[in-house]
Amino acid sequence: MENPVLIFGAGDLGVQALDIFRRNNVLVYGLLDDTTELHGKEFGDVNVLGSTDDTGYLSILGSKCEAFVAIGDKVVRERLVETLTDEYKAMPVNAVHDTAVISGMSAIGHGNLIGARVIVGAKTVVGHHCLIQTASVLDTSVRVGDFVTIGTGAIINDRVVINDGAFIGSGVIIVAGIEIGKNARIGAGSVVVENVPAGATYFGNPAKKI
Repeated sequence: MENPVLIFGAGDLGVQALDIFRRNNVLVYGLLDDTTELHGKEFGDVNVLGSTDDTGYLSILGSKCEAFVAIGDKVVRERLVETLTDEYKAMPVNAVHDTAVISGMSAIGHGNLIGARVIVGAKTVVGHHCLIQTASVLDTSVRVGDFVTIGTGAIINDRVVINDGAFIGSGVIIVAGIEIGKNARIGAGSVVVENVPAGATYFGNPAKKI
C-alpha cells in the first residue's frame, strides 16, 4: 500500500488496526474519533486528530490517503462506510495481520479487519467491512456476507454461510453446512448445529433460540 491510512475510530479496534498497519509497514496518517476526550491522545507517534466528520481531514481521502473504519458498532460502521464511499469516493482498505493465513484460492472484499492467526481456507469468500478477530478459523468454502463480526477463536466449518450483519461471538463453533441468517446473533461459546433464522439470537451447546 503506497498511500498512508486514516483510521476512523480510536478505541480498541482502532488501536488494533493501527498495530496491524504498522506491522505491515503502512504509514498511518492519524486516527479520527467522535469522543472529544480522545482528541490529541497519542498512540506511539500517531495522534487522534479530530472527529470522524472533520472535512479538513476527509478532504485528503482518495488519491492522497486511504481510509479504514475501525468501529465495532455495526450501524455506525455502515453509516461511515456509506459516507466515505458515496460522498468522498473512498473505499476503505483491508487491515490484515501479518500472521493471518489466507488461502490464495479465497476471495476477500474491502474494508475488512483480519486479526492475528486467523485462517481463511480455500474457496472461502469474505464480503466487505467484516471484523474477523484473533485466531478464528474459516474453513473451506465458507461464505461470509458484509458487515459480519466473527469473534476471537470462533471455528466456522466448511460450507457454512453467514449472511450480512450477523454477529458470531468468541469461541463459537458452527458445524459444516449451517446457514446463519441476516443480522442473527450467536452468543459466545455456542455450538451451532442447526440453521439460524434472520434476526434471531442463539446461545448454548447445542445453540437454541433465546
